[in-house]
Amino acid sequence: MSSPEPSGPEPTTTRLPEDVLIILPVRDVVLFPGVVLPIALSGKRALAAAQEAMRTQRRVGLLLQEESGSETSPEKLHRVGTIASIVRFVTAGDGSHHLIAQGEERFTVLDYVSREPFLVARIEAHREPAHVDREVEGRGFTLRERAIEALSLLPQAPAELANAIRAIESISALADTVASFMDIKIAEKQEILATFDLKARLDKVLEHINRRIEVLKVSRQIDERTREAFDERQKEAVLRERLRQIQKELGESEGSAAEVEELRKQIAEAHMPPEALEQAERELKRLERMPEGAAEYSMVRTYLDWLIGMPWSKLDPEQHDIERARRILDQDHYGLEKVKKRILEFLAVRKLNPEGRSPILCFVGPPGVGKTSLGQSIAKALGLTFRRVSLGGVHDEAEIRGHRRTYIGALPGNIVQAIRKAGTRNPVLMLDEVDKLSASYQGDPFSALLEVLDPEQNNTFRDNYLGVPFDLSKVLFIGTANVLDSIPAPLRDRMEVIELTGYTEEEKLQIARRYLLTRQLSANGLKPEQVEIDDEALRRLISDYTRESGVRNLERQIGALLRSAAVTIAGGESSQVRIGAEDVTRILGAPRFENDVALRTSVPGVATGLAWTPVGGDILFIESSRTRGTGKLILTGQLGEVMKESAQAAVTLVKSQAEHLGIDPAALDGADLHIHVPAGAIPKDGPSAGVAMATSIASLLSGRTVRPDVAMTGEISLRGVVLPVGGIKEKCVAAARAGIHTVILPARNRRDLEDIPESARNRLEFVWAEKIDEVLGRALEPAVQHDRAAA
Repeated sequence: MSSPEPSGPEPTTTRLPEDVLIILPVRDVVLFPGVVLPIALSGKRALAAAQEAMRTQRRVGLLLQEESGSETSPEKLHRVGTIASIVRFVTAGDGSHHLIAQGEERFTVLDYVSREPFLVARIEAHREPAHVDREVEGRGFTLRERAIEALSLLPQAPAELANAIRAIESISALADTVASFMDIKIAEKQEILATFDLKARLDKVLEHINRRIEVLKVSRQIDERTREAFDERQKEAVLRERLRQIQKELGESEGSAAEVEELRKQIAEAHMPPEALEQAERELKRLERMPEGAAEYSMVRTYLDWLIGMPWSKLDPEQHDIERARRILDQDHYGLEKVKKRILEFLAVRKLNPEGRSPILCFVGPPGVGKTSLGQSIAKALGLTFRRVSLGGVHDEAEIRGHRRTYIGALPGNIVQAIRKAGTRNPVLMLDEVDKLSASYQGDPFSALLEVLDPEQNNTFRDNYLGVPFDLSKVLFIGTANVLDSIPAPLRDRMEVIELTGYTEEEKLQIARRYLLTRQLSANGLKPEQVEIDDEALRRLISDYTRESGVRNLERQIGALLRSAAVTIAGGESSQVRIGAEDVTRILGAPRFENDVALRTSVPGVATGLAWTPVGGDILFIESSRTRGTGKLILTGQLGEVMKESAQAAVTLVKSQAEHLGIDPAALDGADLHIHVPAGAIPKDGPSAGVAMATSIASLLSGRTVRPDVAMTGEISLRGVVLPVGGIKEKCVAAARAGIHTVILPARNRRDLEDIPESARNRLEFVWAEKIDEVLGRALEPAVQHDRAAA
């Protein structure tokens, strides 16, 4: 460090001028003149400054930093600080450094003469006036009285502090001392320190201490009221106990005794297992000895109510009429033949072996395909009570296992609550949205469900609130989920997965005609003879206004049409309304979806792929373009790492087999290739777009367009082999829904043909490809046709 002199900077070992001071930056502390405080050193500059001051026996200037940081610059320091003497330098065992500093007088920084290795500044010291006027004396007298009053309001204020305040003679020292020990913000203390005018400084300190006195008065009043209320509760408890004894002597405690006898009777009628019965009798004895005013009385009473209310021995009779079950399933659901077949098999096995362990069914499929209503149909077919437990968003294990009774407001878990509401030990319990569970610091609900769904363990399921085992082996559990990926493998292993795919257009039409229209007529207060919606109007809704795997949005759009008709009928304009295809646009506005396959594949470089999503299948467009450049590959559309690698593999394949594919090898020389997948706001990943990407690139380089009615899926290898992918069923349903006529699939996915719904199979032509040559031969338009179109 150097200090500038007229002849140039000198080493820090020389004596500094009197108006030059070593600056010590501090954080979160303001030292006032006349006050001794410990100072924590942070940063290299502060440590170097303190060491230099100790070595040269010089005073330092303490300046408050405006914001926290490991090191600070002069621009981030306040301009007004305190000149202090270092009483002691302490190095703690953890390596931190501290100072014991005594404040002497205020100063203002004029300018900085050195910044490294520590700050040195030219200052102007501010000395307090030797004589004060009467206004200052009056304020000093008031401040002294207020400070003593504030100390008297503190619960454990030392008497020495009040005596020290009385002994301070200097009014400025009194103001600084009171400001130093007041519980106010650091910024407010700095403001007081920077106030050089003594009268203004006294006014600020008085304002703060008056506010603090008011707060202390209110706090003391609250403490006194709390103490009085606590004494009242003690008094009330004693009086209640005396009253109970007096009532007992007079024979007037019949109400409490009658309640206990009623509970004892209910316990006997509940037919609890031995362990639960023993626990109930033990708690009943506690309740009998407990006064009604006791804090635990209501907790014990609620616990006994839960024990008594559980259906320990009640079993509803099951109906095993297979034909009746078939009629109910056909009546409630259209299509879903494989799902209905599996449910009937499940019911048949349950009829032949009632004591056997039933599998845990799990319906997996996109939203709106009827998973929850299938569970209701199973309950109706068996004649059992149906209860639904929503698990979406549950992240606390206690929601499954219950809370322990030590907590105020504790309750059993959702499983026990649902069984109590069902009133039977063998209800149909639907665990809805199993895939939406999530683990947190409060536990893992997935792990809690393992015991619930495991037939080897759930006959002794122990809820934390009940504290006794309950037999869940007779409960018919049915789970629902949109995807299986988020369900841990141990839990997935305990369930038999039944997959539900999205509906085709014809299935949606039948569902709308048979179920949705009837339900919406009733919801909107209309009769079937008042409103008629023809099939073409429903087809228009399905194709132009909804694009989903399920039928929820379709039902909403039907409701919108019926509400428009309700306005006409309620207004007296007509008593009967017929809605045709031409009326849909008038009521709902312009179509929200359009068949853009032909439009978007009308130029070379655009191919139609098939994608799987958590809510069903969808079509995916791959666009390729060539621009002048240096041979770079540009990928856009928020693609995942696997999809980017598929694009790179497709480019390499087309380049390596350019001549074989009929492409000019020089087509990519000095050009950049840009591959884009539209809908860039939606993340996309997976290898199944490799075939579509290779087709798009080959179409671009050969100048041949891709047929507009062809879509494809499959992973591509560098040898041109088409590899199998998943989600074939969902992708084919989406292709049929989008108006695709031909789908190109990997040959090794031929085994998935049976899983595709028959309605989709009838509308699609399947091409099973093993090599990229077969894909391009079927997907690309002939070169001659393209040349004519270009001409």
